[in-house]
Amino acid sequence: MTAPWEFGGGPPAEGQQGTTTLLEGSSFCVSGAAGDIEPGQVEGLFFRDTRILSTWRLRLDDRPVQGLTIRHHEPFSATFVCRAAPAAGHADSPVLIRRTRHLGDGMREDLTVSNFGPEPLRCTLSVEVDADFADIFEVKENRPPTNTVEMGVEVSGDGLDLARTWGGHTRGVRVTGAPSPRYDLHGVSYRLEVAPNATWSACLQVLPRLDEDTVVPRHPCGQEVAESIPIGRLSEWRERTAVVSGPDDGLLAILRQSWEDLGILRIHDPESPEREVVAAGAPWFMTLFGRDALLTSWMTLPLSPRLALGTLQVLARHQGRREDRGTEEQPGRILHEMRFGPRSVLALGGGNVYYGTADATALFVMLVGELSRWGAPWSDIAPLLPHVDRALRWIDEFGDRDGDGFVEYARLSDGGLVNQGWKDSWDGITDAAGRAAEGPIALCEVQGYTYAAMVARAELARRAGESDLAAHWEQRARRLRGSFDEHFWLEGRGHHALALDGSKRPVDSLTSNIGHCLWTGIVRPERASSVAAHLTSPEMFSGWGVRTLASSMGAYNPMSYHNGSVWPHDSAIVAAGLMRYGFVEGATTVARGVLDAARATGGRLPELFCGFDREEGEPPVPYPTACSPQAWAAAAPLLVLRTLLRLDPRAPDGRVHLAPVVPDSLLPLVVSGVRLGEALLTVDVGPGRWRLDGLPPGLELEPTPVAP
Repeated sequence: MTAPWEFGGGPPAEGQQGTTTLLEGSSFCVSGAAGDIEPGQVEGLFFRDTRILSTWRLRLDDRPVQGLTIRHHEPFSATFVCRAAPAAGHADSPVLIRRTRHLGDGMREDLTVSNFGPEPLRCTLSVEVDADFADIFEVKENRPPTNTVEMGVEVSGDGLDLARTWGGHTRGVRVTGAPSPRYDLHGVSYRLEVAPNATWSACLQVLPRLDEDTVVPRHPCGQEVAESIPIGRLSEWRERTAVVSGPDDGLLAILRQSWEDLGILRIHDPESPEREVVAAGAPWFMTLFGRDALLTSWMTLPLSPRLALGTLQVLARHQGRREDRGTEEQPGRILHEMRFGPRSVLALGGGNVYYGTADATALFVMLVGELSRWGAPWSDIAPLLPHVDRALRWIDEFGDRDGDGFVEYARLSDGGLVNQGWKDSWDGITDAAGRAAEGPIALCEVQGYTYAAMVARAELARRAGESDLAAHWEQRARRLRGSFDEHFWLEGRGHHALALDGSKRPVDSLTSNIGHCLWTGIVRPERASSVAAHLTSPEMFSGWGVRTLASSMGAYNPMSYHNGSVWPHDSAIVAAGLMRYGFVEGATTVARGVLDAARATGGRLPELFCGFDREEGEPPVPYPTACSPQAWAAAAPLLVLRTLLRLDPRAPDGRVHLAPVVPDSLLPLVVSGVRLGEALLTVDVGPGRWRLDGLPPGLELEPTPVAP
């Protein structure tokens, strides 16, 4: 890919430890409360996975300014309101500085200095500038840059240029100002004289450079920000949300925050700007991840089928075509991660795209099937079918490495991910004693996704009038379900194994992954009651959600990333799985835990939180480096809402299933603007009654849940 992804989101994100993050497309900026970017910190201005500013410090007569407040305008714009440091022996300062920052293919900063004192202000305003061109993960992990090539600095009468070249690629940054400042090797400066009750202003522009090209800014000095593309996209996103009304203001605030956060995380395909996808999380994962985008699109499909369609179209275009051990690309495989950094370590395997994921390929097929169930026109579905079939061939030819019918993974290069399911940390797959599993590893939920993909392909074939093909995939799904039960069920434990290891031995730990198996329908009905009991037991359910690993397991650590923490999206999927098999009480308990966690965290769910038991009056214990906002965490409340409504269309079959079980405390609840094909539905639920309006001709209402 040669161009950056474009962003079109909501309000800016608050960082950790007093930092503020602004986002736009492939640019984001992390700075302190006064707007400064301090050297040696996890801060900076980033463009396409490279830090192009590592220092940006404003000084008045060589003294730092003091931050008073930050006024957020949009996700890419904020004003840092500051004052000059008081003179010695004085408590107050008469000098006000406003730094209004706009991100978009670089950065623009509008500066104003107001003098409220009785005497003229004579001072030097300077901005110290430096760039280390570190890659994004070197910064995130606070590691020194591996790039040791000497940086070139050029000063001219019309700008300051910094650049560094390595591996045949040049990354640079150009700083200019209007009116023109004085440029030197350390930054820019102005000599000011501001009369009493007067204001001085200037505009600084920070322009990224890629090899020989200087990037065109989205917000050039002198132009109105209100007319920018991101503003238009944000307005359009807000207009197409559903309208939810009810007595629980907390729930309504959670749902509004979820929609806004998903707006923050949208990025647009540069080759087809009408196609939008969702980035994984802010600020460090503002790029396309296959698994994250597919699951998030599934969760948000009732409100934004366009997001699902755009995700599928983009992933289809980048579907694997050849075998490459470095990037783990294989024909038909759906990508894991896309990056833009020039040094390639970011995509793990050596290119812009890394394919090392065991589950995204089946999830791709699942989402095509779900989009069809929600009434997408055949003109949208048909072009995806060749990619669906290529994905299923990957499952057979590459995913199932040994022909036993299960999809396994083992990394193909030393630079790849050791674990390639959603729990992809190095220690994320362990047995009950806490020992790491040896690969190749066949995860239980990946078999569930594969089963659901086969069911989806059968439904798509039936919609196309291909009954023989439909029967083939139905038979394949039944066979996989039986084999899964035979090899993964732990008779003495009453639940499925997390995985099969390289010797086909069950990895016998109790994890949340089995909830995904309920969600996909691969679990035999006679096993479901025992599985549900485990998922809602005290060792699994913390009160805020379902732990990734039971507290009775050897590797349990409630402060770990995947071994006892609680992930909101994971718990929302578990709730959906419990509801699918008719465990209304258990599903509602988990769903309410997720919503309560959102209330306790101000309406915005983080990527994950620690798995400690819920304590009265105390919020969930945060995980230190969790992304917030994060895509599937933002989508989790939307999936919870759908789960409580038990809303499951089967548009190609002419049916819409609806059987709400919304808790009384949330009633009456009205959800308007649910998108089913071209129709907009309204679901109205009250005590002892409910109603569906807007159902288009040709569809019949089934007042029952879908059978598991």
